[in-house]
Amino acid sequence: MTRRTITRRDLLKTSAVLGAGFAAPMIFTRGAMAYTNEPKGATVTFGFNVPQTGAYADEGADELRAYQLAVKHINGEGDGGMLATFSSKALKGNGVNGKKVAYVTGDTQTKSDAARASAKRMIEKDGAVMITGGSSSGVAIAVQGLCQEAGVIFMAGLTHSNDTTGKDKRANGFRHFFNTEMSGAALAPVLKNAFGTDRVAYHLTADYTWGWSQEGSIKKYTEQLGWKTAAAVRTPLGAGDFSQYITPVLNSGADVLVLNHYGKDMVNSLTQAVQFGLRDKQVNGKDFAIVVPLYSRLMAQGAGENVKGIFGSTNWHWSLQDEGSKAFVKSFGKEYGFPPSQAAHTCYCQAILYADACQRAGTFMPSEVGKALEGFKFDGLGNGPTEYRAADHQCFKDVLVVKGKEKPTSKFDVLEVVEVTPRSQVEYPAEMLGGELGPFNNGTA
Repeated sequence: MTRRTITRRDLLKTSAVLGAGFAAPMIFTRGAMAYTNEPKGATVTFGFNVPQTGAYADEGADELRAYQLAVKHINGEGDGGMLATFSSKALKGNGVNGKKVAYVTGDTQTKSDAARASAKRMIEKDGAVMITGGSSSGVAIAVQGLCQEAGVIFMAGLTHSNDTTGKDKRANGFRHFFNTEMSGAALAPVLKNAFGTDRVAYHLTADYTWGWSQEGSIKKYTEQLGWKTAAAVRTPLGAGDFSQYITPVLNSGADVLVLNHYGKDMVNSLTQAVQFGLRDKQVNGKDFAIVVPLYSRLMAQGAGENVKGIFGSTNWHWSLQDEGSKAFVKSFGKEYGFPPSQAAHTCYCQAILYADACQRAGTFMPSEVGKALEGFKFDGLGNGPTEYRAADHQCFKDVLVVKGKEKPTSKFDVLEVVEVTPRSQVEYPAEMLGGELGPFNNGTA
């Protein structure tokens, strides 16, 4: 796919969308080859923008651990992790393009405005040539837009809304994580086999772009099976107490509760649903069921026994036995003393994939790095054969369906993989989710 590069004039025309007070980032000039924050010294700076506070802080802490481990491996420290299994051999463990990787961090607070402010600071004041991170699709979309305007690459962290690589996609943004469309396509056949086609669902949904996207995808695929939807109720992010939303479920006629929640919200809503006796009920002559469409090991661990037997999907799980997964689990466990989450995995991969693309391109210029990522096919990073689709900058790979383990062997052994859904079953045409990538932006004059 060929796209032109945005000029400085284009940038000035469009920067107003970021609001008053957005200062232009440092732009270094070297004739026609200039780009934002071109590194001049012995190091290149990555910006790690993660939720260190807020409802998704547990995910953010694991993301930051993974980024720090990735930097060690890129710079030649530690055991190398998945660099040894990665199909691309461009990185040699001696930095990127002759430079060691340094990094700065920011706290998104699981809030879009805070995330954009911290990313802006890392670009303008710290000279970050790339921003990565986040555990909220609202955050990812906001920061992706800012990076597009500023002329740096955004390697999205944990973001699951269709919109990130759909209607809100941008040329400078890339997503390794799967999306809600893929979750719905993977989960539906498993739910059909487990619960049948005659079901009535009640959705509790986080009231922002990810929740809306997740609710829409699950409704789409379950209603195709024959399920009906009794209600879909929006809940505020970080609500804590979900009892007022769970009480109406008891008399709704629904026999399935779908929790479109993540992080601490999912831990709290699931725990409270179980405390209200939903798992012990029979409705419409059927045992009541609960579904958590997007799982992580951190969430499952937080919810404890309440997750037993409950289905969901995940991007990756530490129990996988491919060589890449085993290498990452070993390396992460040696560094931190426990297995990594899917958030840690996708963020580690994004850092490695960005560094590899820069090395293959021979530059940190966003348009050239983007071209190196577009259509890139790789293996050895824990998800099997994977492609960064050029049309929307979405990674396509197999999707895991998991459920809470009935007999865990440790506090980390809380999920089991019940289905590996092939890429062919979850792939869709890029135009289906809308949006336009537009041109790359190097931030040049």
